Amino acid sequence: MSHPPAPYAVVVPTVGRPCLADCLRALAASEGPAPQRVVVVDDRPGEPPPGEGPGDLPLDALGPLTDRAVVLRGGGRGPAAARNTGLREVEEPWTVFLDDDVRVGPSWRTELARDLAAASPDTGGVQGVLRVPLPDDRPPTDWERNTAGLERALWATADMAYRTEALRAVGGFDERFRRAFREDADLALRVIDAGWLIRRGTRRTEHPVRPADRWVSLRTQAGNADDALMVRLHGPDWWARAAAPRGRIRRHAAVTAAGGLAVALAAAGRRRAAALAAGGWLLGTAEFARARIAPGPRTRDEVITMALTSAAIPALATWHRVAGELRHRSAGAWNGGVA
Repeated sequence: MSHPPAPYAVVVPTVGRPCLADCLRALAASEGPAPQRVVVVDDRPGEPPPGEGPGDLPLDALGPLTDRAVVLRGGGRGPAAARNTGLREVEEPWTVFLDDDVRVGPSWRTELARDLAAASPDTGGVQGVLRVPLPDDRPPTDWERNTAGLERALWATADMAYRTEALRAVGGFDERFRRAFREDADLALRVIDAGWLIRRGTRRTEHPVRPADRWVSLRTQAGNADDALMVRLHGPDWWARAAAPRGRIRRHAAVTAAGGLAVALAAAGRRRAAALAAGGWLLGTAEFARARIAPGPRTRDEVITMALTSAAIPALATWHRVAGELRHRSAGAWNGGVA
């Protein structure tokens, strides 16, 4: 005897990027049980200028689901807070989070219904399967490889379903995570610590690589501050629990220290010692650049980008990590709540 599909709501935070239309269009076109509601959280900062606002979001892309759409203002406080804003609107037993730059598969809604039906009573979350399309005619760039890491990531909220009661029990997303980074791992670890299971489902979602300029890798270094918050909240072993890449922060700190020492020694007139320290900085930077260039397309533009950013990333990453350690030194458990 078959059971009726579990009711669910879809929450999509957005900053108004054009890709939102593709996301909503794919959701509407998918076959299977429809969501009870689609909550779009407009997280553009401040008050919208005249002529802009919820009305300028492409909700018509939802087609027959348009009458189920709810638009809320997020206030530009980041994706964690935006998802909490959407969650407060949800009454359904399951809340499914989608990023505005994904495209669910043609049978996603059917596969989601199967995923939710197969969830045991102690299953608090069911993760979707992400696919990042990469070029067929060349090796991927550094940015493309970075995005492709989502295919292996645990609990990515690009496509993640949670029992609404589990989310409310742990207070939702920790809004101290202001970027789209680590807020998903933090939530999942708290859900697991609360006694729930999280499993991987079968539904498939495509996550295209967003266009980005050559300096995008510099901006992503701000995530090192979020790593400091993760250590504070979940201990130094959180990397293993979340199966997350450890990164190069220790090597970045060593390279940065060598560069700083070279400058200090040169200022003190100790040229020989300064040259040795500068050599250490140069070797560390060259090794980092080579590690990023070797698996890529090695075009002139990519090589120049990797060389320039590899020289800046160690110091920038170290700065953000130290700033995060200081900012979050007294951070306690999240108790913001989403009731």
